[in-house]
Amino acid sequence: MSSHIPVLLDEALAAMLAGSVEGPRCWLDGTFGRGGHTRALLAAIPPDDRLIVIDRDPAAIEEARRLAAEDERVTVLHGEWNDVLDQLGTCRFAGILLDLGVSSPQLDDADRGFSFNAEGPLDMRMNPEEGVSAAEWLNGAEEQEISRVLWEFGEERFARRVARSIVAARPLATTTDLKEAVQRAIPAAARSRKKSDATRSFQAVRIHVNGELEGLQNVLPEFLERLQPGGRLVVITFHSLEDRLVKRFFRSVSRPAELPRHLPVKAVEAAPRARVVGKSATPTAVERNSNPRARSARLRVLELCA
Repeated sequence: MSSHIPVLLDEALAAMLAGSVEGPRCWLDGTFGRGGHTRALLAAIPPDDRLIVIDRDPAAIEEARRLAAEDERVTVLHGEWNDVLDQLGTCRFAGILLDLGVSSPQLDDADRGFSFNAEGPLDMRMNPEEGVSAAEWLNGAEEQEISRVLWEFGEERFARRVARSIVAARPLATTTDLKEAVQRAIPAAARSRKKSDATRSFQAVRIHVNGELEGLQNVLPEFLERLQPGGRLVVITFHSLEDRLVKRFFRSVSRPAELPRHLPVKAVEAAPRARVVGKSATPTAVERNSNPRARSARLRVLELCA
């Protein structure tokens, strides 16, 4: 299995630990992946702190359970965010980390179907044991629906042409089938010299199959409620749709509440619930050169007001 290099590791760790919550504390890594951020956080926190990790990928959970067997501070929860948050009871956190990228082992495992770089079954599910695979959806969806997904989630300007090509190529079974259908639809004059023209379509299908944006939008308010005053929510995004969603949410909860002007209210009642910490961070040139998959990453930090 390929190794995974955690993106923006130093920046994420510094942001998490800079909150004002006193110990003993509880931390949450909501996207364990292969545990790069988790291990760094474990090395930085005191022995009496606890760390809960969540992932929906069975392979990631296997790795998380191995870590938990080595460190009793770690608790592992398997499933969708909203499904497992109920298991936390009244637990509130000093810091919550979400790394929204697909891990290198997921991308490099052809059997998972996330990448067009190697032929494999067209799956793309974060949890292969649940839901509908990319092939099942693409082979059964209406052309108009495929076009909508490609446009909304991949920002593919030739979405209609690509959708038409996909339907004409059905049934699709492998990542190569999808890649070739997409490439046939892109006009020669518009083809990219820097990256595969299938990149946007693969991203769009993956986001749709896994309900990524909907899941993120629904859970951000839940994670904010799970912070202790002075605790921080740290989110690493990898494409503009995710980042826009996170940025808008952070802005919405960091503005003073709009209250009716005719009511006599105290200033504290209109105070914002949270504050955005600093500017967004992106990988340094050194990190981008050593880990090209980090190039589009962006980190944002939100702190719950005390």
